[in-house]
Amino acid sequence: MSQLGYRLNQLVNETHKEGSFSTRDTRSKVLNLAATQLLERGYKLKDPTGLKTKHMTHLVQRWQDEGLAAKTIKNRVSALRWVANKINKPNIVARSNDDYGIARVRNNPIGKSKTLDMEKHAKINSDQIKLSLRLQQEFGLRREECIKFNLSYAHQGDHIRIKGSWAKGGRARQIPITNNSQRQLLMDIAAVTKSSLIDPNKNYVAQLGLYERETVRVGLNKNHGLRHHYARDRYVELTGWKCPADGGPKRRELSPSQHMLDTTARETISKELGHERLKITYAYLGS
Repeated sequence: MSQLGYRLNQLVNETHKEGSFSTRDTRSKVLNLAATQLLERGYKLKDPTGLKTKHMTHLVQRWQDEGLAAKTIKNRVSALRWVANKINKPNIVARSNDDYGIARVRNNPIGKSKTLDMEKHAKINSDQIKLSLRLQQEFGLRREECIKFNLSYAHQGDHIRIKGSWAKGGRARQIPITNNSQRQLLMDIAAVTKSSLIDPNKNYVAQLGLYERETVRVGLNKNHGLRHHYARDRYVELTGWKCPADGGPKRRELSPSQHMLDTTARETISKELGHERLKITYAYLGS
């Protein structure tokens, strides 16, 4: 690791320890790659504060020349913006991806929703991981949240609460318990443990490793669609009709009263998923 890469890693994991373990890990890998590629170009930077517009522009142009997907470049530029803000030099990265000629990425939610394949689920050896996967489906939790889930803290009668230290961006939230499937899951968790779904002999990192190995082994390693499933079911609960991604009416086709209900439902679902913006629901529900 170069000296710049080492300092960037410190920035991510020590000085500004923001986001989930997964988010920090991804950000650190992108920035270490950026540091390596700047060194290859002859930029012998020793500290992030030395970064300038020319360095950022070089990186983006290199990634474009390599033919990387627009979504990949967009995510990498997001990491560069994060650094620029932390060193109080936000203007060294263009405010809009359009300024770099990065194609806009359209989210097409059709087909992303999924439910657990229970035959594959039964082949998992760890009871904790089985329950974590069900939490993703029943409450739309992220992977880190469902692994760190602690029943004695979370279960509040008519809702569960997600601790900020489990959640992306440190945003605590509440999710209502609205159906028997959710209630049964919480009872099943209580039969195994009243505390965390991390094995008593493991820490989070070790449990995450086990989760990844077990889900890959049985073919259940791509689970973001479970959050889509939760969002779409919740939309029906809140509105009474299917979302556009499931064949329901588009927002522009709704009557004024329906449009208002749709907006309220989307705002609710966004918060329950751990987001803050209504537009993020387009990726889950369609528009």
